[in-house]
Amino acid sequence: MHFTTFKKILICFAIICVSFSMNAAEIWVSKNGSDKNAGTKASPLATVQMAVRKARELRRLKDASAKDGIRIIVMDGTYYLSEPIFIRPEDSGTPESPTTIIADANAKPILSGGVEIKNWTKSQTIINGLKKGTVWVADAPTQAGALINYRQLWVNGKKAVRAKSTAGNQMDRILSWDHEAQTCWIPFKDKSVKFEPGMEMFIVQWWSTANLRIKNIEVKKDSARLSFEEPEGRIQSEHPWPAPWISKNNGNSAFYLNNGISMLNEPGEWFLDRKNAKIYYIPKAGEEINSVKVTAPVLENLVEVKGTIDSPVHHFNFGGISFQYSNWLRPSQQGHVPLQAGMYLLDAYKLKEPGTPNQSNLENQAWVGRPRAAVEINYSNNIQFESCRFEHLSSTGLDLNKGTNHNTVKGNLFKDIGGSAINVGIFSEEPFEAHLPLIIKDEREMSSDEIIADNLITDVTNEDWGTLGIAAGFVRNITIEHNEISDVSYSGISMGWGWTHTPNVMQNNKILANKIHHYAKHLHDVAGIYTLSAQPNSRIEENYIDKVYNSPYAHDPFLWLYLYTDEGSEGFTIKNNWIAEKKILKNHNGPKGNIWEHNDPYVSSKIIEASGIRAPYKALEKEVVIDEKWGLQEMPKPYAIELIGNDFDIEKIKSTLTGFRIVGQELYQWKNHLVIYGKMNEPERTKRKLAGAFPSLQIKIYEDLVYDFQNFERCKDSKPASDWENIVLTANLPSDEKLQKEYVEYHKTQFEKWPEVAKGFCNADFQQLQVFKNERQLILVISIPKGENLDKLNPKTTQNNPRVDDWNTLMKKYQTGIEGTKPDETWIFLNKVNVEEKK
Repeated sequence: MHFTTFKKILICFAIICVSFSMNAAEIWVSKNGSDKNAGTKASPLATVQMAVRKARELRRLKDASAKDGIRIIVMDGTYYLSEPIFIRPEDSGTPESPTTIIADANAKPILSGGVEIKNWTKSQTIINGLKKGTVWVADAPTQAGALINYRQLWVNGKKAVRAKSTAGNQMDRILSWDHEAQTCWIPFKDKSVKFEPGMEMFIVQWWSTANLRIKNIEVKKDSARLSFEEPEGRIQSEHPWPAPWISKNNGNSAFYLNNGISMLNEPGEWFLDRKNAKIYYIPKAGEEINSVKVTAPVLENLVEVKGTIDSPVHHFNFGGISFQYSNWLRPSQQGHVPLQAGMYLLDAYKLKEPGTPNQSNLENQAWVGRPRAAVEINYSNNIQFESCRFEHLSSTGLDLNKGTNHNTVKGNLFKDIGGSAINVGIFSEEPFEAHLPLIIKDEREMSSDEIIADNLITDVTNEDWGTLGIAAGFVRNITIEHNEISDVSYSGISMGWGWTHTPNVMQNNKILANKIHHYAKHLHDVAGIYTLSAQPNSRIEENYIDKVYNSPYAHDPFLWLYLYTDEGSEGFTIKNNWIAEKKILKNHNGPKGNIWEHNDPYVSSKIIEASGIRAPYKALEKEVVIDEKWGLQEMPKPYAIELIGNDFDIEKIKSTLTGFRIVGQELYQWKNHLVIYGKMNEPERTKRKLAGAFPSLQIKIYEDLVYDFQNFERCKDSKPASDWENIVLTANLPSDEKLQKEYVEYHKTQFEKWPEVAKGFCNADFQQLQVFKNERQLILVISIPKGENLDKLNPKTTQNNPRVDDWNTLMKKYQTGIEGTKPDETWIFLNKVNVEEKK
């Protein structure tokens, strides 16, 4: 299905290979070189910056050697950057003569924005009760006489933990938040934690987190009141979404404090003492003081490719280069309170009177900034990153921001990244309110026609939990295909911005054949693929989405999804995506709607096999990170809950059920019996909530599934329908317990002893048939293709199949009507209660 796009990638790859095989100019760079050298293999330069300058001069002088391109060949080693590499319009190539920064054969050159910290010794001071020598200490690195600030530290290539108040992965829960006073009460039993300047609070709030610099801690018995520095103190308390939450059911917002020496107490933790210019680290088992490699990030940006709207950078490539160790300083300077996708709030507040010209019910306003990235691209086209590595980065990995088009990102590794692996497109510029549609006058400002393909994105979003594997804002004609995304804190891929169905620049976007798994590690309100706003003629097809982490910090334990079309989403065709369950949310989608077809576990297994990374990049798969110690979500299971009483308040029942995210939830009623059917987690919890809301009702859970026919499992060449209609019936078993046991036994062995019955169900195209039991009472659910009729299909169960007649005759002695039925009635049909679906 995606042969055309893949063919384009292969053609592009072939063009580069051809230009390499001809007489392209070569400029060599080596760790042992000198920038005074000629730049040949025998006499290489020392820096990539100087190589770029030499390439620029070849083009300025129209040197004949550059006719078939310029190759800046970087030999093995780590190249420490003192400033970002800047690629300008004058560095551009042409389709026939691109400039390429490429690794030497079998080399793995690294462009590093970090600095090594050496000369560690064992501290002879007792720190936090730890015996002498437990903590290592070194002089903190400086630059131009000033101490270098940083928020991350890597030890032997593994990220260490900034000293914090909780052990391991544990987090505490806030007690309350005072929005007027802009303060927060927290439990504070551990009096060994002492306030010091620079301490921070890290807090989970809905689909995002926040980093807040603490101004003061006021301790009262076993609680403490925190106040915060500005501007984040005001923004955190004034912005309505996503805010700290208080919940009796699921617990309040999770948090921990960090960046204080009094909290340095676990192996793997570190602390930068800026006052005394020392850095402390508690080693893990096996780490040796004389051989350990400790790296602190210095530069926030390693490479900047930047043109102008009239003079873009173009035809410049990177191949086989590693970008490592970038810094992220904003939270230490101004705090960090994101709206979504890591886009931090500059200002935000709730409207006293909801409504704007664009959205009549909008209740909040927000203006956002964009986090820095290790590699930033602006006003550039035909830029390519192939077989590169983006690792050990504190914020975003690669950012294709404004005025970027026809760029290709393929076959790269994005691993151990604090923010999103890739950001692409505008996400509301700083003067532009975030809920407005982007409408531009000059098409050259658009991010369009980008290809992001065959990349491995794993262990990313590990600092700012609200960021993503791939985050696309206002984009057009973008293709995100055949990537593998794993081990992320939030969603895998998001597409769109603005929360509006108002027409805007977005259209013709494609998310195809990606493999997304092990996501939602820390946050909920999350999906494998998430969309916002109107995007006509866009497609989400043939993706494989599976295995969702179970977050212990989530505000809503049930709000994890596979596909999520959020506010204003319309114009999408969403089909043939393999998802383990129909956990899908369509939240306030646009009036023109979306096309949904065959998104379930019944789509062809070929979609699973074809998803993810293709040749020649499949070797990347060995780098996949999966946290085996982190639990997975328990899949919802089918249940029925029966309410017995009078005068059902259907709207109140629906409202009570909302937070439980029941998959395929439907309500059915007969007289004083109301049945809730669907796939649920924790039905007992659902029952308790209903009992609290409706104390006069009798409530029964039907969790004993005595029979489960599934078309997909039992029928040869099964092709389950995309949408089903359920018919729900109820009856009683006889009061004789012996007959009850016989009934159950017959159904347990039916597939083996009465296979003709299942064959009849297949012939009738029943999608499923389930029998639930609670004491004597049975609930029968028959699922048929949407638009079909049971009276039309049911005779097919006995067509040329007399054994089914025998089965039906046999079963009659085990069935009787429930209370309230007529003497000749057995199975009672319940009527479906029409429940309007959220668009």
